[in-house]
Amino acid sequence: MNSSIILSIVTFIYGLAAVLYITAWVFKKEKPGKLATYVAIAGAVGNIAGIGLRWVESYQLGIGRAPLSNMYESLVFFAFTIIVIYLIIEYRYKYRIIGAFATPFAFLAMAYASLSPNISDRIQPLIPALKSNWLIAHVITCFLGYAGFAIACGFSLMYLLKQTDTENRSQLLAHFPKTKILDELTHQMVMFGFLFLSVGIITGAVWANSAWGSYWSWDPKETWSLITWFIYAILLHARLMRGWHGRQIAYISIVGFMAVIFTYFGVNLLPGLHSYG
Repeated sequence: MNSSIILSIVTFIYGLAAVLYITAWVFKKEKPGKLATYVAIAGAVGNIAGIGLRWVESYQLGIGRAPLSNMYESLVFFAFTIIVIYLIIEYRYKYRIIGAFATPFAFLAMAYASLSPNISDRIQPLIPALKSNWLIAHVITCFLGYAGFAIACGFSLMYLLKQTDTENRSQLLAHFPKTKILDELTHQMVMFGFLFLSVGIITGAVWANSAWGSYWSWDPKETWSLITWFIYAILLHARLMRGWHGRQIAYISIVGFMAVIFTYFGVNLLPGLHSYG
């Protein structure tokens, strides 16, 4: 069994976990929620096993590189980081209902990687610009940041839903964490994501200088990474210095994640140094 088959199976495992979390939320049942946790853990184990096997396969093909260099591999790693961060949050805060808003992101990333006809799962040699020791540090930090922002977006959606139910009449929202908790969790995940995105941008700049002789070239992906960084910097500034919280922060968090998605996918349609993504 090769890595692509394992990762395709992981796609369906994440889909099952998402369905179970949503079922536990909608029907207010404890057993589907517990099962969802075990399924998500199994998916994470399969995910990292698939990444590791893909790394081994690259050496068997004489390529020998970390499996982090193209759209397929980055989506697989993105899904893994989302699930791992979510499981840590579930273990820490004991709110399984959050899984209904976090695991779908991982499933969609894996589904797009596995099922999109525009994405190849072939293991290919690195282009010259990617042959650098900075590859692993840059990609891992960026995607830890992206995963943090994805989960923050999930918290923000939960906050907005909960906040609209001012009289607490909705049975679907009754088991949501309190809005104060959701607001604080959004803030924590944004700080987590901002830290790693900042490190990712710095390592990327150092990498760019070694590859192209310039720390910053205003390439579309570089530009949109900076735009995304500023959106979250504004969010943190508004919260810490202006006292913004709640709905205002939730909206900026969602806008920020939309910028993340465009930085990740949209700029690949534009010509530039990162068009290989």
